[in-house]
Amino acid sequence: MPGQYGPWGRVYDLFRRWQRDGTWQRILTQLQARAEAENLITWDFNVDSTVCRAHQHAAGAREKGDL
Repeated sequence: MPGQYGPWGRVYDLFRRWQRDGTWQRILTQLQARAEAENLITWDFNVDSTVCRAHQHAAGAREKGDL
């Protein structure tokens, strides 16, 4: 943390206060509204719920005879 911002604990306290009182959410909402008004943002979403599981032996289990 650059010294000009003060002690890291104070910066963290301010960050958490802004998080709790909704300041960060308001900033994000305003930035999104401005970007959308200027057609600088697209709202395309991709949701992937793929689950890949491997057999226990594929995870590096010892084979018979390994020490």
